[in-house]
Amino acid sequence: MVKLLVMNRRKQGWLMGYNILHVDDEKEIIKLLKMYLKSEEITHYEAVNGREALAILAEKKIDLLIVDIMMPEIDGFELIRTVRKSSNLPILVISARVEASDRIFGLEIGADDYLTKPFDPHEAIARVNALLRRYYSLGVANEPGQNNLTVGNLTLDTHACTAYVDKQLINLTAVEFRVLRLLMEQPGRVFTKEQIYEHGWQDPLAGDNNVRVMMSKLREKIGNERIKTIRGLGYRLEVPHETA
Repeated sequence: MVKLLVMNRRKQGWLMGYNILHVDDEKEIIKLLKMYLKSEEITHYEAVNGREALAILAEKKIDLLIVDIMMPEIDGFELIRTVRKSSNLPILVISARVEASDRIFGLEIGADDYLTKPFDPHEAIARVNALLRRYYSLGVANEPGQNNLTVGNLTLDTHACTAYVDKQLINLTAVEFRVLRLLMEQPGRVFTKEQIYEHGWQDPLAGDNNVRVMMSKLREKIGNERIKTIRGLGYRLEVPHETA
């Protein structure tokens, strides 16, 4: 049923029926985006700080999280860290903090995308739709019996969208999952930054630092030695040598 629903949404060319949680202490921002999200037939939950957001996440099935950074009680960065301990749902940051260091830090701790205020609501909706489409279409086109990819001690279940190192579950963001799948499908092949960028984000809205930041986080999760940088070319997944 889930696969059929996702496929039907893709055929329609737009997304509907998802649950989004928007966390921001500026009620005007929430009101503005809620109006546009309703036009997309998306259920919109709202919270004014991270504490309220965690309570909603514990009770509701949320498909995507929109997070401001500067909030009382629990700020956006801490909320992202907490969510990433148990979930890889898509996270879009919308914040007035425009410094590159803030954007990089947000991506490093688990956000999938970062949009700065003031923003165009149409661009925000485009990013939301892109994140939902990419996240929930993962594994839809898998052939029967082709769900698992294994390279050494690394296993990727493309049906359940989960990854394991030495049979231990590791949490991946949607972008990390797509890039790791690309690398594991052809281990030993060098992929350019452009290929990784296109496969991981699939649209021109991501920031210039995304590939480098994402690769650094992915290395931390699967082992620094597993992904090799080929200077001037790109990246490849190392194939472990068989021992006699």
